[in-house]
Amino acid sequence: MKIFSFSHKTAFVVDHCPYMAESCRQQVEFDLLTKNRSQGVIPLAPVSKSLWTCAVECSMEYCRILYDIYPTRKLVNYIVSDSEFHVLNSWNQEDQNTQELMSALAAVGPPNPHEDPECCSILHGLVAAVESLCKVTEYQQQARARLMDTAERVCNRGRIICLTNAKSDTHVRMLEDCVVETIQEQNKLAAGSDRLMQIQQCELVLIHTYPLGEDTLVSDRPKKEISPVLSSEVHSVRAGRHLASKLNILVQQHFDLASTTITNIPMKEEQHANTSANYDVELLHHRDAHMEFIKSGDLHPAGSTSRDSGLKETVTLKWCTPRTNSVELHYCTGAYRISPVDVNSRPSSCLTNFLLNGRSVLLEQPRKSGSKVIAMSHQVEFCTALHLSLGVLEERPLLTGSVLSVFPKDFGELMRENRLTPFPESPAAGAGGKVPLERAKAQLERHTRYWPMIISQTTIFNMQAVVPLANLIVRESLTEDDVLTCQKTVYNLVDMERKNDPLPVSTVGTRGKGPKRDEQYRAMWNELEALVRTHVGGSERHARVLECVSACRSRPPEEEERKKRGRKREDKEEKQERNGKEPEPEKSWQEPGERLKGALEREKEELAESEVIKDSPDSPEPLNKKPRLTVEESQPPEKVKGPMSLLTLWTNRLNTANSRKHQEFAGRVNSVNSKAELYQHLKDENGMETSENGKTNR
Repeated sequence: MKIFSFSHKTAFVVDHCPYMAESCRQQVEFDLLTKNRSQGVIPLAPVSKSLWTCAVECSMEYCRILYDIYPTRKLVNYIVSDSEFHVLNSWNQEDQNTQELMSALAAVGPPNPHEDPECCSILHGLVAAVESLCKVTEYQQQARARLMDTAERVCNRGRIICLTNAKSDTHVRMLEDCVVETIQEQNKLAAGSDRLMQIQQCELVLIHTYPLGEDTLVSDRPKKEISPVLSSEVHSVRAGRHLASKLNILVQQHFDLASTTITNIPMKEEQHANTSANYDVELLHHRDAHMEFIKSGDLHPAGSTSRDSGLKETVTLKWCTPRTNSVELHYCTGAYRISPVDVNSRPSSCLTNFLLNGRSVLLEQPRKSGSKVIAMSHQVEFCTALHLSLGVLEERPLLTGSVLSVFPKDFGELMRENRLTPFPESPAAGAGGKVPLERAKAQLERHTRYWPMIISQTTIFNMQAVVPLANLIVRESLTEDDVLTCQKTVYNLVDMERKNDPLPVSTVGTRGKGPKRDEQYRAMWNELEALVRTHVGGSERHARVLECVSACRSRPPEEEERKKRGRKREDKEEKQERNGKEPEPEKSWQEPGERLKGALEREKEELAESEVIKDSPDSPEPLNKKPRLTVEESQPPEKVKGPMSLLTLWTNRLNTANSRKHQEFAGRVNSVNSKAELYQHLKDENGMETSENGKTNR
């Protein structure tokens, strides 16, 4: 069924009875020339509008906004009701303009206060409005012609807005009952006519307006279902600016509009041409122009720039003047017609003339922090919404400093590997008993199971050496050749770590040189294991790849301890450099006794596993076989400055092992601090030295 919305047809019914000629009691200053008035001239008294004038002005503003934003397909039928109804225009498109309506209203004239009130009634206009809604518009006729050969039909819906001065709530209910009965009668007539259409749904908006200072006799009521065809709502509003604000809200609700306020518009004052002041202009447009603000979460709640507390969502934009050519086209997401709220004000008039002269305006969204965001470009009478995420006049989003940090090549490769192809409507289950759609979803899930979004969040995806493993591990099943390729990739990484090759680690946002090399490799192994572990449930071969990664990333305890000591030494040197001190000379790992203690413990383990070397049977039995040296007895021949070299460690180990295979030299056994005194037999009993010729030196 082709359904036209309620906003396709709007019937305005304005009361023209004598009581509408009553004053609204809102004073308007008529004589504004107070400075140039000569003495003795009495100023003119202020004037006030009638209820009829207020109703006409507000309803015409409603129509003006509607025609500005929707020049077609949104139609208005204006009806005046007194002793009879007066239809001022038709549903034809050529009659939908404010000039036609103003000319017709001028012909009707103001209500006659001396006319008999008993002869006037708003019911005449309501009946005429229902009859008008049953008539077929040009657009409905075109839709009926297109659907003539099908079983579908056009659904007819509309809205009636009635401006009157009701007497009480009982009077309002009587008007609603009259509309329900009229709809039923007109639907019966339309059922047997080709020129009429039945009304499927109708909205009745009753606006009771009364002068300022009086108490209302009609209470407000939200929308209520009166019958399956009619829904009604009642608004009790004071005349004057209050009525204008209410209709401004209703036009936005009825046609899905939103408000944008342009602030800080520079304008030269008329009296002081050398100075300028900033003004604000509020514009109305379709709500879709705020879609980018809604997505970004920058849309402020309702009522921030409204003159009425019950207003809608609104956005505040600031005037800016960038140095760009007006013919340049920016990346836009949509174009929407605009209409000023206060069309007669000087700021609105100046802005409208500025745009109609072919100029363009760029606006920015004010923010408490961060850079400005170019939001909209207004040219002629259109509001052009710019794309907010990557505008040409704004900074790029702060991912890692550049929008190129989002793997453009990898995303393209991902899309190429997961392209969908057409398939029969009722496909049979493929491999594994899954239909192609489920298989495609499973493949996409595997490829994105571990997927860093930006470069700074990963290391392995920046390494060319990991590409073979990363491409194979996401597969549903692996072959033996695939497992060998993955293992070869892991071994290459081990070789890189052994050679201490640099890794492509991002240093964006970090101070100094970034993490140390061993920390980089530790992070790389952690990420690689996380990648493989996410796919380990695929098959037994996936588990073998994980076992290879886990085995290759582990180190012997002594190597870890050595790296740890090296890191502590580097941290100590850096700390001394920061404090302005010379780094202290490095000690060998620890004191000599502690250094040999570690070497001896490793020697014990190796000797226990190796074969026992036995002496030859012909070799003599050692005379004085000493037990194994203890840590306390073992001292280095000389305390070496700096770290102990590998040659020294190896020499000490050989000397210790060889000392147990033969009789120790007597001089070394009796030495003190590894130093033996020569020619001890030359000393006599009294401790006197003897010269070479046998004489004693005293």
